Amino acid sequence: MLYMVLLSLLFAGLVYFSAYRLASWALQEIYMSPESRAARQAEIYSDFYLYVTSNQIKGDNTEAVARWTTEHPYVTILVYQDETTAMRPAPGTFPAGQQSQPLQYSSIYGRLYPMRFADGVYRVAIGDSSNVREDNINRILSVLLASIAFISIMFWYIRRLTNRIIRLSREADAIGAGDLEAPITVKGEDELATLAVEMDSMRRSVIERMSGERRAWEANSELITAISHDIRTPMTALIGYLGLLNGNGVPDADRNRAFISSAYDKAMELKDLTDELFKYFLVFGRAELDLHYEDLDARFLLEQLLGEAEFDLRDAGFEVERREFEGDCSLRTDPLYLKRVVDNLVSNAKKYADRAAPIRLSSVLEGKRLTVRLENRIAEKRPQVESTKIGLRTCDKILSSLGGEFHTEADGSRFAAFFTLPTD
Repeated sequence: MLYMVLLSLLFAGLVYFSAYRLASWALQEIYMSPESRAARQAEIYSDFYLYVTSNQIKGDNTEAVARWTTEHPYVTILVYQDETTAMRPAPGTFPAGQQSQPLQYSSIYGRLYPMRFADGVYRVAIGDSSNVREDNINRILSVLLASIAFISIMFWYIRRLTNRIIRLSREADAIGAGDLEAPITVKGEDELATLAVEMDSMRRSVIERMSGERRAWEANSELITAISHDIRTPMTALIGYLGLLNGNGVPDADRNRAFISSAYDKAMELKDLTDELFKYFLVFGRAELDLHYEDLDARFLLEQLLGEAEFDLRDAGFEVERREFEGDCSLRTDPLYLKRVVDNLVSNAKKYADRAAPIRLSSVLEGKRLTVRLENRIAEKRPQVESTKIGLRTCDKILSSLGGEFHTEADGSRFAAFFTLPTD
């Protein structure tokens, strides 16, 4: 707005200067040309002569001459006696004590014209200062044109701003009514454009958040459906075993112990599933994880995390091939959440890995990215409890919050999970 006001004032000044210069040139070249001046003096002479003859004015009647000049503010009349040097100007129209002028010309107004008064013939000098009036008119018109130019530019700018405000208000109303796909028009580089950008950014944020909530709702719906199926399977078996045991019992002690063992296994399956489910909701139930970053040596951290993972897997009966970390770097991360990622991968491997094939653990530094990989062969006979992939989803959530990436690969017989983190 300030820039537009300054620009409008500059343009108005240019209009004033140009209009006044053009009018001054026309005044000098046309209005003040010898022909125009002579025509005006002839008209003044005729009007004054008519006044003198109609009122029988004498040549020495200065009051009558002054009265006529008062009615004609831009005209001055000086009266000279004929054949003498005596001068009788109207009062106030010529300095007092002025010496007589030559009979044919006036030093101020030029040529003297003969005119018959009631008491004889006199000579008169005619002064025409109407150019002062015209110059004042030119100034007024130039100021008027400049004002019109200023007002026109400001009116155009304000109307343009008003239209943009109205359009922005309508678009905001459309978004407020629920149409989040309605675009926000961003035009210009002023404060309104900044406001439009912020509104559009807010609209996109709302869309992104609603999309995230929709995806989360769909994922949770799928998760609940899958969990219901996974829980129902061992629960049905558990109820069946307990129903047999709760009745009259089974006479065969071996079968009795087998039923109890099977019921215990199903109960442990349910416990594992509910534990994983609790971990999942512990992570995904928060919009943002409560992270506590630490600057850690990557070699020391991986030695601890992967060393514990190797020990856990070997204790579970797996053969482990571990590739030692090579490189020197540091990580800024939350070690507790990173340990949870590794624990989830180890737990996943325990359930689905083939014990006859080794599990490979590796960590590689490539540029400024550290990659940790766990690879195993998929067992032909495996439990179906983890069909919801709760652990893997939890890993993805944690790595995303830590500024890294989580990926999985599967080709039918082999499975690999790996994550990357930025290093310092």
